[in-house]
Amino acid sequence: MTIQTKDSSIIAGDNRMIIKTIDMHTCGEPLRIITGGLPELKGNTILEKRHYFAGHCDNIRTALMFEPRGHADMYGAVLTEPQTKGADLGAFFMHNEGYSTMCGHAIIAITRFVLETGYVRKEGRNPILEIDVPAGRIKSKAYIRNGRVEKVSFINVPSFLLISDETVEVRDIGRVRFDVAYGGAFYAFCDANDLGLNLDESDYNKLIYYGKKIKSAVMENFRIDHPFEPELGFLYGTIFTGKAYDLNNWSRNVCIFASGEVDRSPTGTGISARAGLHYSKRELSVNQRVKIEGILGTTMDVEIKDVLEYGAYKAVIPEVTGKAYYTGSNEFWIDSDDPLKEGFIFR
Repeated sequence: MTIQTKDSSIIAGDNRMIIKTIDMHTCGEPLRIITGGLPELKGNTILEKRHYFAGHCDNIRTALMFEPRGHADMYGAVLTEPQTKGADLGAFFMHNEGYSTMCGHAIIAITRFVLETGYVRKEGRNPILEIDVPAGRIKSKAYIRNGRVEKVSFINVPSFLLISDETVEVRDIGRVRFDVAYGGAFYAFCDANDLGLNLDESDYNKLIYYGKKIKSAVMENFRIDHPFEPELGFLYGTIFTGKAYDLNNWSRNVCIFASGEVDRSPTGTGISARAGLHYSKRELSVNQRVKIEGILGTTMDVEIKDVLEYGAYKAVIPEVTGKAYYTGSNEFWIDSDDPLKEGFIFR
């Protein structure tokens, strides 16, 4: 049976906002890239544009991230023109709680998208992109075969250990050992075995509960300061680490970030932070490449490319590698008289 409908432009009418997106995933973690329908975003830097979006367009974030168009674990990106000299484009990121400073899985997906669609034109089999993000300038490299981006590597921002071998009392859980490290965002790292947690879907809800409680306890009892940018000085999430399920891999981790979101991927910024953490503890060395699993068993590689002084910290420059895939394209309609037009969320 064929269903006949009116022309979409007639159906949309004058009382609807229309937002277009391309949806992708990296290692299972979703990314909704807004490709059309946004107003002009004012500002001279990526942070200013993100501030403008948060102040004037946050209803678009909630409409696209929350139900009925999204879900509690949806993730999104806004692309902008380049904001610094020599950059190819800008990007900032959104989720169920607000906005993040950097996102590795998004960089991997965005790189594939902009190169394959011609949003950014580059020649060669291994083109390099310079991307302005809130945490700084990110350099990504695509590996192209037969016109298709098969995988992407990116050089992340300086990543370092901030707090080492501390403990905090967490209500309903007890005394918890943790480290805090930065890889474009700050995370508290805890050993899953110490807490009796499985790093798979069997403990999905327990991971969320523990992740949120530990994050709150660390935030209440410890200062999280970035050495150069005050706006980056906050705890983004909790990452539970443990042994790999696949013995060919180095480790497994699960990241609980924002307001209880579960990263399906190994978390690009998270494994960058782990590179800084494990280097400081002499558990990883320069030019050592390791493969880390996420909750689904999908993997990303991380390698320490260099070491430098970063304020008072010894930081590493990590390279992260992963694969992204398309899941669809959308034209979302937001009716002006819809009482749920800004979305809703139950987490």
